[in-house]
Amino acid sequence: MAVSVAKQGYHLGHHDEHDANHDEVIYRETRDMRLTGFVLFLGTDVVLFSAFIFAYVYLRTSIAPVWPPMVDGHQLPRLDTAFAAVNSVVLFGSGVTMHYALEAWKHALKRRFNLFMALTILLGAGFLGGQAYEYAHARIGGWSGNTFGASFFTLTGMHGLHVFIGVWFLIALWIQTSRGVYDDHRFFGLTAGTLYWHFVDVIWVVLFFLFYLW
Repeated sequence: MAVSVAKQGYHLGHHDEHDANHDEVIYRETRDMRLTGFVLFLGTDVVLFSAFIFAYVYLRTSIAPVWPPMVDGHQLPRLDTAFAAVNSVVLFGSGVTMHYALEAWKHALKRRFNLFMALTILLGAGFLGGQAYEYAHARIGGWSGNTFGASFFTLTGMHGLHVFIGVWFLIALWIQTSRGVYDDHRFFGLTAGTLYWHFVDVIWVVLFFLFYLW
């Protein structure tokens, strides 16, 4: 009887080990496919932003003799570059904290991960608050007021929507980590969240140059 129970325990343990190895193989295979799919998704976003950016460049270089353009005989004022620069530092800082959050998770440093994740979400929300403030105080007309205003609000608004979605994406990932969905070996969701957040950072670099420096 004892030998039989021991053999049964051995087979159960061997079976569990086999299932764990099988799950690991499946995870690695699906992780690669999900990563490819997520990169392709980001690629479609690049195409979307590129279409609007090229349209803006065309309008600026081909239609208006001066930029910002003239409206009712007066040239529109330039945007507040100093304020936008500070707000940009806030967003870029969130990219740094997101990087360190992922690294902390990889090394099973949960408290450090929670700190950097919280900072990333707060900085992302702070950027959105700064953008809302700028929208309320910009004296360039609205979406239908002129070419410059329409281009500015369309492109930065589309980017702001991506940041807004990204903040909620990170909140969802943070909740998942607290519920044990990920461990320090399986964390594709956090990798995807980090890639997405770096993507919105890169897009903002382009928009900042186009609207504030050029």
